[in-house]
Amino acid sequence: MLEAIRIYPSSTSLRAITTLSDSSCKISLGFLNSLTLGCRSPFSSVYASREILRFGKRFLVLQQEGSLQELDDSPVSVELQPISSESMFDRVINGAPKRDDAVVIVWMARWCRKCIYLKPQLEKLAAEYYPGLRFYHVDVNTVSHKLVARAGVTKMPTIQLWMNGEKRAEVIGGHKAHLVINEVRQMIENESTE
Repeated sequence: MLEAIRIYPSSTSLRAITTLSDSSCKISLGFLNSLTLGCRSPFSSVYASREILRFGKRFLVLQQEGSLQELDDSPVSVELQPISSESMFDRVINGAPKRDDAVVIVWMARWCRKCIYLKPQLEKLAAEYYPGLRFYHVDVNTVSHKLVARAGVTKMPTIQLWMNGEKRAEVIGGHKAHLVINEVRQMIENESTE
């Protein structure tokens, strides 16, 4: 497996860096941290190639007309990090790098169907705020009841915003996922402007 950038002949922009394992692409490393990638179109045997330049953490595509276009390598979704103990919970809510950094904690259970449906949506939302806002999840069946009671969780799923070691806001997600995501987004925006 080779980590590379997938480019299709018809694409004008690129969303992410992916891993290629198929033989339809030719990859050649070039001068100055550049990468040339040619992929066979599924509709023809013609190769389209673009040169990718890397400057630090930035990736640029050299277009055919000679201009450079920056690639958006931000993630599409970010996996919610698990919290498995009370001590870990304390480290998460009190261990923010800056004093006013917020943390989102999602309280869920394996048996909760709404939690299962909501989790991928929350992972997409986490990508929108990545890397500035950290998202975690707690399975209420794997931690002590004392921790669940301390956080004030009574229903699943509950999404809480913690800042400076205290709970600032919460959304209880008992309705449709897109409505819950909108409420969580609004909760985050409201707390960040205060």
